[in-house]
Order: sequence, then C-alpha cells, then structure tokens
Amino acid sequence: VQLQASGGGLVQAGGSLRLSCVVSGIVFGNHAMNWYRQAPGKQRELVASITTGGSTKYRDSVKGRFTISRDKARNTVYLQMNSLKTEDTAVYYCNAKREGFEYWGQGTLVTVSS
Repeated sequence: VQLQASGGGLVQAGGSLRLSCVVSGIVFGNHAMNWYRQAPGKQRELVASITTGGSTKYRDSVKGRFTISRDKARNTVYLQMNSLKTEDTAVYYCNAKREGFEYWGQGTLVTVSS
C-alpha cells in the first residue's frame, strides 16, 4: 500500500496550495480519506475528511478556506488550501481508513511565511 503525497512548499500568507495524494495497493473507493497535519512541537491533528460517498468534514480553523475532494478515476485525494495563514505551517499527511484499518502517506511540508 502506498499513499504518495505531494504539493507542499513555501507560500506567503494569503496564498494557496493544492496537495495531492495518490493511493495504490488498496481499493480507493472503499476507503474514507483524510488529511492530517503536524506542526513542530504539536500533536498530529485531523484537518479534513471525505467519505466514500463524498461527504466532507473540516476542523473549525480551516472551514471556508480548505476543500477536500477525491477523484476515483485517478485514485487521488486533494486538499485545496486558500487564504493560508502562518498557523497552517505543518507537515501534511494523507490517510486512508476503512473498518479499523488505516494507512499513512509520508507527509508533505507546507510552510506559510508572514
């Protein structure tokens, strides 16, 4: 199983980035997909989730700024991040979850400068 995340980088506050996570080795359509992040010195936190049916949830601090989506044809989950803030700086991880099993990608670093 592989979850290959990409799209991180350095961006100024107010800017945008789109993260991608390509999934292989599992049936993508059967798994809920999540984006987590971990800032330096902090615990990993759930940022956004999308179910197999396309329902989405977001943590309060990113509502209205981030959008999670999935493309079954490409086995890919995306996180569109707009109006980025310095507090969004973290390593972002994609996660696939189904019935007690979960898989993690390697993370992609997002740095937002002021």
